[in-house]
Amino acid sequence: MVKPLNVDQVYRACPEDAFDFEITSELESLDMLSGHDRARDALDFGTAMRSEGFNLYVLGHPGHGKHQLVGRFLTERSRDEPTPPDIAYRYNFDDSSQPLHLLLPTGMGRVLRADLEQLAEELRGAIPAVFEGDEYQNRVHELKQAMGERQRDVVEAIRREAQEHDILLLSTPNGFTFAPATADEKMMSPEQFEKLDQEDRERIEGTVAVLQKKLTKAIRQMPRLAKQLREQINTLNEEMLQTAIDAPLAELEERYQDHDGIQKHLKAIREAMVLHVDSFIDDDPGIPPEAIFSRFHINLIVDNTGCEGAPVVYLDLPTHQHLVGRIEHHVHNGTLVTDFSLIRAGGLHRANGGYLVLDVRALLMQPGAWETLKRVLRAGEIRTESLEQAYGLISTTTLEPEPIPLDLKVVLLGERLFYYLLCEHDPQFLELFKVQADLEDDLDRNHGNQPLYARMVATLARESSLRPLDRSGVAAVIERASRLADDQSKLTARQRALSDLLEEADHWADQARAKVISRQHVEKAVAQQLWRASRIHERSHDAIRRGIVAIQVEGQQVGQVNGLSVMSLGGYAFGQPARITATARPGAGQVVDIEREARLGGRLHSKAVMILSRCLAHRYAPDTPLSLSASLAFEQSYGGIEGDSASVAEICALISAIARVGIEQRLAVTGSIDQHGRVQAVGGVNEKIEGFFDICQARGGVKGHGVLLPATNVEHLMLKREVREAIAAGDFHVYAVEHLDEALQLLTGMTPGERDEEGHYPADSINARVVERLEAFHQAVKKAQGSDKGKGNDSRETANDGNEESGNDD
Repeated sequence: MVKPLNVDQVYRACPEDAFDFEITSELESLDMLSGHDRARDALDFGTAMRSEGFNLYVLGHPGHGKHQLVGRFLTERSRDEPTPPDIAYRYNFDDSSQPLHLLLPTGMGRVLRADLEQLAEELRGAIPAVFEGDEYQNRVHELKQAMGERQRDVVEAIRREAQEHDILLLSTPNGFTFAPATADEKMMSPEQFEKLDQEDRERIEGTVAVLQKKLTKAIRQMPRLAKQLREQINTLNEEMLQTAIDAPLAELEERYQDHDGIQKHLKAIREAMVLHVDSFIDDDPGIPPEAIFSRFHINLIVDNTGCEGAPVVYLDLPTHQHLVGRIEHHVHNGTLVTDFSLIRAGGLHRANGGYLVLDVRALLMQPGAWETLKRVLRAGEIRTESLEQAYGLISTTTLEPEPIPLDLKVVLLGERLFYYLLCEHDPQFLELFKVQADLEDDLDRNHGNQPLYARMVATLARESSLRPLDRSGVAAVIERASRLADDQSKLTARQRALSDLLEEADHWADQARAKVISRQHVEKAVAQQLWRASRIHERSHDAIRRGIVAIQVEGQQVGQVNGLSVMSLGGYAFGQPARITATARPGAGQVVDIEREARLGGRLHSKAVMILSRCLAHRYAPDTPLSLSASLAFEQSYGGIEGDSASVAEICALISAIARVGIEQRLAVTGSIDQHGRVQAVGGVNEKIEGFFDICQARGGVKGHGVLLPATNVEHLMLKREVREAIAAGDFHVYAVEHLDEALQLLTGMTPGERDEEGHYPADSINARVVERLEAFHQAVKKAQGSDKGKGNDSRETANDGNEESGNDD
């Protein structure tokens, strides 16, 4: 007979004397990646490897606190790395729609921006002062006067030549005209001109024609002279402008002589000002001076002045625009306009030269973001454009900023499921993310790790500014960590659950006005966590307690056993018994899974039923047909059934129905079975045992009750205090079974019996009764088949007789 487990086997306590401290404030902080050696090595490798495509994917459960773990590691790693350059955009004087980038040494971007703003402010006052000064005005006046004199000289030369021929050059509102002169140098009237001799008139007319040609030629020279004047004034303007801008620009050119991009920008500024010099003189210029000054500035989109080492950027909303940046617009005269100053940085810009951390679930949920990230990593440059531009969905004119060279590591944080799905469905994924850092779900619990775990608890408390824990509090946390890991030899590595537990324990310590967190505060925090989540649990158990859901916990029943199931709701799981029934009658060797037939059974459960039916045939009918028609059902089950943890209970119920042997209802069963009758481990054993314990306690007490579980699950037991106390008092029992025969002996109270060399079981054993009943089923089936065959022959003979008689009658 299998003996029940003792208290030490169902719970592994943490002795307080294993610690050499009084409170955790005495302990040094611990690197939170301790215990995650595989993941740490991967992070070290991935961050050190500079080749293309060696980006990282950190795999782990959502409760790991991956962001904090990885963020802390990258922050420490980045301190020793060089700080990347500042990133700015400048106006492109050749093509305003394609702004040019500037990569500047760290901190220089801010200084350059201030210098250019100061340059613009200085020139705003210096340039008007030059053109409004007396020197400029006098020189312009001189040029205009000189040009006026040249124009007058040309006209005067023609006037003098005309006078030599007694002809006057007169100015009229419509221009110049020639007229003959009298002896006293007055204009000759038409009557006087008519009185002249024909020869004199012809001479005068010929002379006027010649003079007219010369005058026309002189007048045609006037625009050229005006052009020369404009050129001279422009040359003067440029000369005067150079006197205003030379000194400030020369100072900046000397200051930034080692930076080609800045030199090109300053040169372009100088050329643009000279080109648009009229804008500083004319009252109504084509381009306002402010528009020219605005082109001096740079748009500093990334300023790494305060960055220590390489940047570590976490992007909590990784949309397309938040990755590659955006180009803003403003309304001008009812039209959306933009320029280089409205370019905004994205996460890739801010993280360039360092690390960009992204949550893969959030990334995949944003339209186009995943494809954008892959395109940027493949191209090795950041191209700031809208999603509509990227996919060619708009045709409006906009900016096309010069792409920024990319040099960073992308670190994706996500669940293992997403990693394997991306590996399977995206062929480019493994080309871009070649390093996987897989975090451990749990850590080994041993004498060496428990002090380290205590330091981890101390670190979590210190980082959250909580009270220190005493030794009893640390012991309680370690015991709870084993329960969360569902393993006596493991400790959960999910820091979020531990951090939440410590914060709640600190709250209850504060309520009790305690200076340290002790065991009672940790246990109260655990109890309160369970209490807050247990409404459905209590309603489910209340239905069983009131008999609405029929669960029998006393007496014996044929073909009925208490199985154990686990209900998971969010982060809370609880166990409850399930009444499993079986029927058996002669048949063709079929075991009907009612859950499967009703489409309530999952694939694993259906597989388990097939395995147990083969196990039944192998044990009791190895050489003969299994003449059995049986059915299995979870009674009052209105939802889906999945898993194989009820297969031991189901085969026990089926054997009970075949052998007509009652099963003890004070016992519940969990475990999986193989085709040879070996009992295999299942999950959720703590919740299952505690669920049956609670039902028995609510139905009148736990004395004499117990649970059967696989022996391989014993090391997973971390039962709650009430169950342990009942076990210690001998009222409640937990049995570890390795084989189906052990389960049958405990449930039926009968000896299973072992098969002898001839293949027979002892006469008084339950296995013998099963064989006997199956033989009876076989005989019944043969008899039924023989009877049906005889009836079939009689019918054919009668039919033949009838035919013969009909033939005779004919």
